Amino acid sequence: MIHQVLAVNFSDVFKSGFLESFAGFSLRDSLIALGASFLIGLFIFFIYAKSFSGVVYSASFNASLVLMTMITALVILGVTSNVVLSLGMVGALSIVRFRSAIKEPIDIVFIFWAICEGILCGAGLLPLALLGAPVIGGLLLLFALRKDAADPYLLIVRFDDPKAENRIYEIVKKSVRRYRMKSTSVVSGETELILEVRLGREDKNFVHGLSDMVGVSYASLVSYNGNFSA
Repeated sequence: MIHQVLAVNFSDVFKSGFLESFAGFSLRDSLIALGASFLIGLFIFFIYAKSFSGVVYSASFNASLVLMTMITALVILGVTSNVVLSLGMVGALSIVRFRSAIKEPIDIVFIFWAICEGILCGAGLLPLALLGAPVIGGLLLLFALRKDAADPYLLIVRFDDPKAENRIYEIVKKSVRRYRMKSTSVVSGETELILEVRLGREDKNFVHGLSDMVGVSYASLVSYNGNFSA
């Protein structure tokens, strides 16, 4: 009698957990969700490539955003079809640990954007996914491509004549909007001066004037993202 009850219960679980889930599966909806997530992932790929302003561009990371969008949509498609599967998926994903360091803070934005778009596609909220993609992408392009003459730069000057320092500051005062000393060091009689400067205009010819000064051996102007370690 007990064996019969167990057999009946197992049969009921099998029918409700597998056959009903299979019957509720829609190939058309799944293909639409995966196709939409792929297209949106390509859009994210394009926005990341156009707006990247870091040091080293990673093509593999950018390609992973496309796959991340599709995989997230695939996971949501499976989770929404079965409550038991959703609980198991949460437990399985909770043990995943990511070891790769995020070098640029904006990369985190792209990761969450790809995940959110995948969730929306998998949940069937395609209008919201298609509406959010151009809005977020447009804002990212606006922030990345906006040219501002007041963006900071690092001015690095090396000189061996102590009298040259005053002349350097005079040229800098006339050529930039604002400046601030970040570091100064002396090695073997040669002084290295590092200034954070904000240009009033995109005229960087004053660097040539600094390099031509007597006593100055090196002058360079480099882009500066706000992080500095002496």
